[in-house]
Amino acid sequence: MGLFDDLSQFLETRLEEFLRSHPQLELMALDDQLQEQEEDTRKLLVDLRRQETALQEQIMATAQEVKLWHIRIDKAKAAGRLDLAEPAQEREAALLREGNQLWGQMRGVQERIKKTEELYRQVQARRQEVQRKLKEVKAAEAASQAQDTSRETAGWYQASHYRPRSPADPLEQKFRQWEMDDEIEQLKRQMGR
Repeated sequence: MGLFDDLSQFLETRLEEFLRSHPQLELMALDDQLQEQEEDTRKLLVDLRRQETALQEQIMATAQEVKLWHIRIDKAKAAGRLDLAEPAQEREAALLREGNQLWGQMRGVQERIKKTEELYRQVQARRQEVQRKLKEVKAAEAASQAQDTSRETAGWYQASHYRPRSPADPLEQKFRQWEMDDEIEQLKRQMGR
């Protein structure tokens, strides 16, 4: 396993270096990750809201049962049927405990919904920031390529405006001077033999 771990670590390091040297690819990978996280968070929100709705329905059903048993308790007491009133009170108490548990679960789900909504907003904001940065990098890269192309062709276009051998051309004068100096040097060497 050590060799495999070393190879895996080496490849991860190389990938990180490659991505750092190609910021556009790194930003694209980050955008993909954020898009996936945004989708997962959205799905979680849908699921949590479904849970909240189900719990609300259970709480309402439990409240209706508590109301029913409360009415039955009052009827049983009014009729002097303590043999029915006492078990009905126990049933009502059990339903109230169940309702409290459901209420606590719903509050927990609602808290998770708030936190997940905040996370969703943060992921969206981060993704928008990454997409903006990606556009900037693409624009800078396009401008750099255009500038490189411009430099490569600049001499070609400048040459088309060049007027041959004008005596006032400073470059022409420098070359003539250099060529004359070179010829004089060669003559000196030949005479020195």
